[in-house]
Formats: sequence, structure tokens, C-alpha cells
Amino acid sequence: MTSTVIAIDGPAAAGKGTLAKQLAAHFDFAHLDTGALYRATAFEALAAGLNPESPDFDAAATDCAKTLNAVILNDPAIRRDDVGQMASKVAVIPGVRAALLDFQRQFASHPPSGKAGAVLDGRDVGTVICPQADLKLFITASDAARARRRYEELVARGDTGADYGQVLADLIARDKRDSERAAAPLSQAADAVLLDTTELDIEAALKAALKICAARLGQ
Repeated sequence: MTSTVIAIDGPAAAGKGTLAKQLAAHFDFAHLDTGALYRATAFEALAAGLNPESPDFDAAATDCAKTLNAVILNDPAIRRDDVGQMASKVAVIPGVRAALLDFQRQFASHPPSGKAGAVLDGRDVGTVICPQADLKLFITASDAARARRRYEELVARGDTGADYGQVLADLIARDKRDSERAAAPLSQAADAVLLDTTELDIEAALKAALKICAARLGQ
């Protein structure tokens, strides 16, 4: 049986992760946050004390990706802001991307637990990982809206040092790195449906996405 694949891409804090989980739950599909793989690799790189300025950083980070334990994907520690910043640095390394590519494609073509489909979210799912996905969504939002959401997340986690201005600057810097990297840059696939969540809450975004699914997939 061929699985149904929904690919969701977009910049940080646009709402793609939350939406991907909701769609997976709605259709009883498997869900994979592909960014978590890079965060997990980044977490291991930080734990190993790797320095991005070191000449052997690329090789060492690639080793972290090759030996990655999937269990760490559920560790809240990979969601730390410093891990996110490191993730965008390891994500530009071709060796790291190659090491994680097979895992992602296998997940999409053979979803775990016998699921009939899979929802993958990230930055290059529709363009590189699953270019033949049944449906591609590109989720975006204004810089201000994304920074506000991320800032509120940090505050909710108890980060008393969170600063909106710094969060905004970090998001813009990360967008630049992700969009300009040589290996699989962040971009909207030509056949992806654009969904702007700037003015949408979680419920409204899901409703809009389900409408797109109905039109494109008949589901």
C-alpha cells in the first residue's frame, strides 16, 4: 500500500509544527518533525563541545548525525534556543543532510505503526525530502507575528531573560541562513499551497489547512 504524504515547510514559528501534528491526528497519520533531527544533531554537537569555527566541525557534526539515537527526538532539551541556533548551522553541512535524508524518506514511504500516511514538517520536505508528496503546504507569517509567538513560548517556559527584540533578530538571522544555504535552502516548492497564518489562530489555521486537504486530496 502506498502511503499518503503531506509535506509542510516554512520558516521558524510560522505554525507549521503545530499544524502538522493536528493534521496527523485528524487523519491518523504518522508525524515527523524533520527539524527535530537537526536539533537532535545540534544538541549532540553542543554536548560534545563542538565549535562551528573549528576546521573539523563539519566532519564531527556529520558523525553526530550518523550515530543519532532517535530516542533523543522526544527530549525537551532539543527545543532550547541555543540548540535551535546550532541546528541552523549543522543543517548547512552536506554530510549531515545526507546522513538524515534516508531516515526521513523511509519514514514517509513506510510510516511507523502501519499508518496509512505521514505528515512531515520542516524546511525542505516538499523540495528535497519528498518532492513527490501528495500535498505540499508552505506555512508562513510576518516576522513580527513569528517573533511574538516565539517570545511568548519562551516566557511560558519560564525564560525570564527573554527579549522580544533579540528573538526577532535571531529569527531574521536564521531565516537568512536557511534561505541562503547551498544545501537545500528554505524555499516554497512550485506546487506548494501557501498558507499565511499571520492573522490566524491555531483553530483557524487548521480549518484552512483541512479545506486545502479536501480540495487537493479529497479528504
